[in-house]
Amino acid sequence: MKTTWRSASLAAGTVAVLALTTACGSESGTSASSQNVGATAPAGGIAGVGGGYGAAGAGAGASTPGAVGAGTGTGTGAQPAGAGELAVSANGELGKILTDSAGKTLYRFDADTAEPPKSNCDGDCATAWPPVSADDVSAGDGIDKSLLGEITRSDGSKQLTVGGWPAYYYAKDANAGDTSGQGVGNKWFALTPEGKKAKSGGGASDSALAGLSVRKDPNLGEIVVDKNGMTVYRFLKDKAWPKPVSNCNGACLQKWPVVAPVEPNDTKGVQKKGLMNFTRGDGVRQQTVNCSPIYTFAGDKAPGDINGQGVGGTWYAVAPDGKLVGAPAQ
Repeated sequence: MKTTWRSASLAAGTVAVLALTTACGSESGTSASSQNVGATAPAGGIAGVGGGYGAAGAGAGASTPGAVGAGTGTGTGAQPAGAGELAVSANGELGKILTDSAGKTLYRFDADTAEPPKSNCDGDCATAWPPVSADDVSAGDGIDKSLLGEITRSDGSKQLTVGGWPAYYYAKDANAGDTSGQGVGNKWFALTPEGKKAKSGGGASDSALAGLSVRKDPNLGEIVVDKNGMTVYRFLKDKAWPKPVSNCNGACLQKWPVVAPVEPNDTKGVQKKGLMNFTRGDGVRQQTVNCSPIYTFAGDKAPGDINGQGVGGTWYAVAPDGKLVGAPAQ
């Protein structure tokens, strides 16, 4: 017997940006112990590689749309689709995942937030990843109805949340049971019944890494990586003082996806001073280290890759104190 759920509307909260300290922007130099590795972009370029903001990038069974819908701007994007009675489905690769009444897989987006629940997928992003409507949703067997909720999107529609995470479909999933959205752009993952990320190879847990941590690279020394183990970079044209400003917009974000906000207690080995997030001009919230905006590189295909290092003479890996690794003296 199913349990019918209807939650009270939760307004999409606006998270206050952390206060700037006098440390913000106090340095823009390089890491003294770093080596200068002037890597260039991968052969053939990376045009069209999904940056995680709606474009279906390199992922299991997914091709790449060309557009990237970033943030929560005025574009309405796709209208939420109804889910009916949610179900728990067993997937041989991903373990237990959440599906709708028709067997379609539900996904979550790393650039969103669960506390407070907030979607950062609108416009072209919401076309590639249609939001799941919160209307007439019910919890089937094995699903805790207390984990279900809703947010109000920028167009006024109600979107389902699971464990606080906004839920989406993937437009390229043509049939029930398809999971071609899993791992797209290293930011899209099938939802487990608990609202966590489904993990390839079975099981149902989030990444074992902290939101930001430090890896010892044989060429660059200690560098910051995200929760997927992907190298984190800074852009020389950005600003940290008197407040963080990103100068990577539009097509730039397809190659250099922003790092979503990370809780200070979800970091390991990274300097806490100047660790904050800010709201970009496109409405997306972005993480900083030492108040400088940080990104990943779409040309890095696996943890440990440093293909973004030195690209264009403006992109460099980040040291644990937020300094640029291997960049020319500023």
